[in-house]
Amino acid sequence: MSQATVFVEYVLENIVSEPAELKINEIEGPEESIIEIRVAEQDVGKVIGKSGSVARALRNVVNAVGLKDDTNYSVEIID
Repeated sequence: MSQATVFVEYVLENIVSEPAELKINEIEGPEESIIEIRVAEQDVGKVIGKSGSVARALRNVVNAVGLKDDTNYSVEIID
């Protein structure tokens, strides 16, 4: 598991109300790694945030970690 995935897991465990339902999967590709996030139905709104603010902030920080690791990351929230 990459640093970005560990960071996403830590942040989301503290945001969602059902941390047992949180599933994070990292798919490594040749040009970018995809971090898939699955949460309980009632937590999807918390993870996305108002107007996508939480998701956007999460993606920005993951991209910053990717710059440090010289890896491109894409964060996808699957509902």
